[in-house]
Order: sequence, then structure tokens, then C-alpha cells
Amino acid sequence: MPEYNAPLRDLRFVLHEVFDAPALWARLPALAETVDGDTADAILEEAAKVTGSLIAPLNRSGDEEGAQWVAGEVRTPAGFKQAYATYIEGGWVGLSGNPAYGGMGMPKMLAVQFEEMLYAAGSSFALYSALSSGACLAIDAHASEELKSTYLPEMYAGRWAGSMCLTEAHAGTDLGIIRTKAEPQADGSYRISGSKIFITGGEQDLTENIIHLVLAKLPGAPAGPKGISLFLVPKVLVNGDGILGARNAVSCGSIEHKMGIKASSTCVINFDGASGYLIGEANKGLAAMFTMMNYERLSIGIQGIGCAEASYQAAAAYARDRLQSRAATGKVAPDKAADPIIVHADVRRMLLSMKAMTEGGRAFACYVGQQLDLSKFSTDAEERQQAEALVALLTPLAKAFFTDIGLESCVHGQQVFGGHGYIREWGQEQLVRDVRIAQIYEGTNGIQALDLLGRKVVANGGAGLRQFAAEVRHFAHQHETPYGSELVTALERLEGVSGWLLEQAKTDANAVGAASVEYLHLFGYVAYAYMWARMAAVAEANRADDEAFYGGKLATAAFYFARLLPRSLSLEASIRAGSAPLYGLDAEQF
Repeated sequence: MPEYNAPLRDLRFVLHEVFDAPALWARLPALAETVDGDTADAILEEAAKVTGSLIAPLNRSGDEEGAQWVAGEVRTPAGFKQAYATYIEGGWVGLSGNPAYGGMGMPKMLAVQFEEMLYAAGSSFALYSALSSGACLAIDAHASEELKSTYLPEMYAGRWAGSMCLTEAHAGTDLGIIRTKAEPQADGSYRISGSKIFITGGEQDLTENIIHLVLAKLPGAPAGPKGISLFLVPKVLVNGDGILGARNAVSCGSIEHKMGIKASSTCVINFDGASGYLIGEANKGLAAMFTMMNYERLSIGIQGIGCAEASYQAAAAYARDRLQSRAATGKVAPDKAADPIIVHADVRRMLLSMKAMTEGGRAFACYVGQQLDLSKFSTDAEERQQAEALVALLTPLAKAFFTDIGLESCVHGQQVFGGHGYIREWGQEQLVRDVRIAQIYEGTNGIQALDLLGRKVVANGGAGLRQFAAEVRHFAHQHETPYGSELVTALERLEGVSGWLLEQAKTDANAVGAASVEYLHLFGYVAYAYMWARMAAVAEANRADDEAFYGGKLATAAFYFARLLPRSLSLEASIRAGSAPLYGLDAEQF
């Protein structure tokens, strides 16, 4: 059975050396008394133990047994309940939660690193608490004080879980056509009626209660997205004294039988006049729900990084041990029947691609976490505003690029194993199945690409992009890095394509949709180039202190700039081909 060991050395490198997180936290009053470098390291050490020894051993058995639905109840696989009980004792659900309600108040820069470990150890297990963390964020940001004080402490403690109920059988991306209804009651509550599908963790046996955040429409609400409200609907009603009372009119009609994440229950949830409570303002529920959705989008993006890291660890170990054929340059292991496959160029191509993209993604996740921390905790209004703009720009990029590359990396890892990668016992085929969903849920990657190009670039004339580009250019000009010129060239390619698309969008209604996916990938490769330039600068400055680690970083950076960043050239060519080639066929010709 494959093992997972958290890459603590690399996580610390990103957190401490590349981004100097402790220095940032020290100047933010809300964090200065909460966390420092030593605290962060202690949390990462403990997280590595929890994920490596408690959660990872359940990943394969959980996949084989899966979640089971029996007469409206869901049973998680053997070992999950016991592991979850231990997991919540450490306060992990509330790691970045509001301390006023029992959360630990840790910064997002640290939380993203924990989430990577969690998804690498077991995506199915991770999802049960990931949805809770996101639900807590939405409640904390938008709910009344009464709802926050009633629900957040139990949710941060992990005794109650959260779910996100958006999708209906006829309404996925287009939430404006949902049919779930909310009828006002005399006591200020609402009766919620409708059915939601694809609800992750909508029913399970890990927690005492499940707090559903449900999108529904009030009587007479405006048509479309402007008529959606958000409601808190508990599985079990909570009495005035905070004690659990009667079962609410919420039931699980069935669970889905899926390609992957089989130990995570994906439910049909029925609301039959269930009691619910309005969160935020009436008819503004979609904006409130997006607080949770944007959190989940970054989290699900990190699922791609975590799965890729787990796949890389197994593939690299296998490549060092598996003997097949001789190296092109002659025998490397003359005392053995053949050389380890890591000597072969194609195996190295796959492993280096995995390593470069996973480590680039890890750095970029920490960078987005940094912007989230600044937008939340900075006392400088201009700094907060700039960070908020970057978060808006980069969230769809992170979700889609992390997960597109995550699947690519897991397929590489499977390929390194050859036929053994297709066999269950080695774990690679499960990683391919598990990571595949990350491109689909929380907004498909095509929708993320439309959001990035259409809303975050074209709609505002490229203002957010200019801010990001100014930062990248400033770094390249102010810091000694081996790849400053290559970084600026790639940035100019992105800027040039962006300007061209801004002009195309004025006369071609299909321009944005036709270019969006390639544009997101082009942006992703440039963003990773920025991360690798920053990492290379640190590695070059410290190489003498640890040749094995820093020399490895520089070699990986060289591979990225020489073999992966050039993909941006073909992406540019594809984008500039325009929309016409996509519309050369009539619908009947497909």
C-alpha cells in the first residue's frame, strides 16, 4: 500500500523563505499575537503526523468499501468514525476559524498547506471537513449574531458538519432557475421545500448534526440569480438552550455511485417543509454563498496539488527501484540485471513535470493565501483593496489550473508505473479517479476560465491583470534571479494576448468563450514562472548552505523554464486563431 509523507521541508521553504510569512504575520495586529514561525512549524509537524499516520492508511480501504446508503442513512467506511473523532480533537476543522466562536484563527497561508496534506492523504476524508470550513466562513461573514453563536462553536469543534446545497437536477451552473422554495413563518423562520443533488457530505455518520446552507427562492422573488436567498437548515433542530432537539424535515434520498472519491457521500437531499433561517439579506443569497464557494474553489484546487504530490511520491520511489533495461549512456547499475527506470529520459520527463508543476502550484497556493490574509487582516485600506483584487483575479485561475495540472500529473504518475499503475494495489489508479472530480465540482473548469477572462479581465479592461503584471515586473527588475528575462518575456506574452482579446471582444461575441480555457492555462504558466523565479532567487542565494535541496530547486526551475513554460507559445497561437474554427460545423454535423 502506498504511503504518504508530508513534504515538510518544501512546505517550510515556501512559507518561511519564499514568502517570509512570519514577518508578514508580525506586522498584522490580528495575527501577531496568534501565530509566529515556531507555532506554524509545530502545526505543520502535527498535521504531517495526523495526515500520514491517521488518514492516509484509510484511503485505499475507504475507496474499496465506499460510503453506504441504507434506508436514508449513510455509513462511512470502516475506520472513518474513529479517525474523525481523533481528527477533531486536534481542532483541525476550526484551524482558520474565527477565535470569537472557538476557531484557532490561523492564517490562510498556513491553512492551504494543511489542506494540501489532507487531500494528499485522502480526498474523500478531506471533503467532510472542507465543506464544514467553507460553511463556517459563510455563516461568520453573513449570518446574524444569534446564528453565529449557536452554530459556529459546534461546527469549529467538528461535532457538527456543514454542507453546501446549490445544485438541482435541472439547475447546475445556471442557479437562477432553481425551484427550491422558502415560505416565511410567523416565528421568523422559513419552511424550505425542494430537492438538491450532488451534496457532498449531505448525510454521514461522523457528526451529531449537519448544517445545510441552502439556496432557495422566496415567494414573489425576482426571476433569475437576483431572486435567490440563502438559508441555514439543520439536519437536527437546535433548542433555545443549544441542545439538539427533534429531527428536521430533511432526508437523504440516495447517494451517487461515482468514478472516484467513493468514501465521500454525494447525496440527494430532500427538504420537505424543513425549518430554516435566513442568512444575510433576502434575494442576495448567491453573493453570500459565493463567500463559501470561493473558499471551496481554492480548497478544491488544492485537491489537485495534494493528489499530484501523493502520486509523485509513489512514482519517484518506484522509479528508483524498478529495474528495466539499461541507460542510453551505458550501465548505471552494473551489479544488477538492469538499471532503475529513473535513468530513462521519458521517465525523467514525467517525474520532472510532476515535480515542477506540483511545487509551482504549492508556491502559488501560498501566494493566494497571502492575498487572502492581507485582504482580511491588513490595517492598510489600500493594501486590503489590492489584495482583494488579486484574490478575485486569481481564485478561478487557482481552482482550474491546479486541478487540470493535478490530473495531468496523476496520469504521469500512473504512467511511470506502467502496467502496475493500472492495478489497484499500487494506488495510482485511485488517485487518477479521485482527482478527476476536482475539474468538475465547485464550478467546472470551463466556467472558471470564463470567469477569469470574461469577468476578471475583459469586463474591467484588464485592471486586475495590470496590477498583477506590475508586481511581477517589479520583482523581475528588483531581485537577482536566474530567470528574470524569461519571466518578463512570458509576462509580455500574456499582456499581449490580453490586449488582443480585449479588442476582439468588442466585435466578436464568441471571442471570450473561444479563448478562455487556453487563456487560463497561459496565465497559469506565467504565474508559475513568477513562483519559480522567486524560488530560484532564494535557492541561488542559499545554495552553499544545502546543495542537495537548493541545487535540486535550481535544477527543477531550469526544467520548468526550458521545457514547460514554452507551452505558452502554442497557447498563444491557439488563442490568436480566434473563434471562427470553433463554429465551422453546424450542430447537425457533430
